[in-house]
Amino acid sequence: MKKSAILIAALFLLVNANAQKIHFGIKGGVNTSNLGYDNNTNTDNKIGFNFGLLAHLHASKTWAIQPELIYSLEGASYKTIPQGTTHINLNYINVPVLLEYMFHNGFRLEGGPQMGFLINAKRKTSDVSVTDNSFESTSVSIPLGVGYLTSSGLGIDARYVFGLSNINEDKSGPVIQSNVFQLGLFYQFTDTKIHRQRSRR
Repeated sequence: MKKSAILIAALFLLVNANAQKIHFGIKGGVNTSNLGYDNNTNTDNKIGFNFGLLAHLHASKTWAIQPELIYSLEGASYKTIPQGTTHINLNYINVPVLLEYMFHNGFRLEGGPQMGFLINAKRKTSDVSVTDNSFESTSVSIPLGVGYLTSSGLGIDARYVFGLSNINEDKSGPVIQSNVFQLGLFYQFTDTKIHRQRSRR
C-alpha cells in the first residue's frame, strides 16, 4: 500500500505542476485477458471491457506523460469435468502512468508502469458464482502500445499489458500473472495538434 500511496501522490504532483498543459480525456475499449501460471496450468482467454479517464501532460513537442484511471474487467476461464467451464472474473481499478513519444502525423508510442487495485474477484461455474479471495489486492504490470490521435481529438490505441507481479495470494502455490491485450477509443477534449497549430500562428 505504501507503493500505491507514493504513486497516487506523484500523479497529483504532476497534475499541479503542469496544469496549464493538461489535455483531459475519456476512453474505453475491449480486453482480451488471460492468467499465466508457472505450473503450466492451461487457461482460455476472457473477453472483457475497460473505461476511464486520462490526463495528457505535455513535457515537450514530442514527449508527454499520460496518467490514467481505468476500470478493467479481466480474468480467464478453464474447463472442469464434469462441471463445465469455470470463469474467473477480476475487476480492477488500474492506474497506468505512460511515457509517450508523439510523432507529428498523430501516431504515438507509449509505455510505463501500472498499479492495479483489485475491487472484487469471483469464480463462476454454470450459474453458481462465488467470491474468490485467493488473489492479491494489488498488482504491478507494464503496458506497451501505440496510439493515433486525429485532428478532431478522437483517437484509437492498442496496448499489451505484461503482468509483472504474482497475484496469487498463496505464495506457496503457483505464480499467477495477469496479461491483457486492450483495443479502444479515446477522446481528448483539447486536441494537441490543433493547439500546436494555433501556437505557431
